[in-house]
Amino acid sequence: MKIVTFNINGIKARLDALTAYLQGAGADADVICLQEIKSVDEAFPREYFEAMGYRVETHGQKSFNGVAILSKLPLTDVRRGLAGGDGDDHARWIEAVVMGAQAVRVCGLYLPNGNPVEFDGNAPVQTGKYGYKLGWMARMQARVAEVLALEEAAVFCGDYNIIPQDIDCAKPEAWAKDALALPPSRAAYRQMLNLGLTEGLRAQNPNPGLYTYWDFQAGAWERNNGIRIDHHLLTPQAADLLTASGVDKSERGRERPSDHVPVWITLAA
Repeated sequence: MKIVTFNINGIKARLDALTAYLQGAGADADVICLQEIKSVDEAFPREYFEAMGYRVETHGQKSFNGVAILSKLPLTDVRRGLAGGDGDDHARWIEAVVMGAQAVRVCGLYLPNGNPVEFDGNAPVQTGKYGYKLGWMARMQARVAEVLALEEAAVFCGDYNIIPQDIDCAKPEAWAKDALALPPSRAAYRQMLNLGLTEGLRAQNPNPGLYTYWDFQAGAWERNNGIRIDHHLLTPQAADLLTASGVDKSERGRERPSDHVPVWITLAA
């Protein structure tokens, strides 16, 4: 089972690029988790992807956020949204059990960016958008703990908006006071890993220089000034099935690309 995560930065703007990917490098993907579809459910081109052979589940929002799962395999137990967010109407979480040779729960997520961050001296103030980011991560950690208790193969994948370590960005100094790399952000990410998760890409690709996002500004792509913020975190049962992982970097060079590229893992399931 090949599982791809891809922040497409607008389904309407990237439909051609996504189609080219699904007919090219991503043609062998069984499951594609999309982020930032920027579309309400009713406007998502469901019939277009169904005609390509995909089952489609969305959790959309007008103009912002939005997540979706495209799957060649049957889906059951579809869930939308994270518990504990009273009044939180951001569409950032969708999950489903994918019925392959072995069932795998796939949770697609778009974690809040968290910028801008206010500082008290050198200490980030954990309120506003940054407080929302850390609070959302705490809610996610609670869901991760619930899934781990089920002792099933599960994958939490998407745009985490977290640079885990300095080796995950070309210019660490440029991100030192950004919400994506602040110590509390990285600590919250490590707390989830320490529950017993395995990071799919890093488990097989430990070297620096591996990026999944390049800003549209200042020639970031041309200079390879990238960062790695799109991740697959696997439960022990899923980690035991991991056979391969990678980044489809060349997709960033397409006409009208997303600023992210697809990241994938393959499970023996």
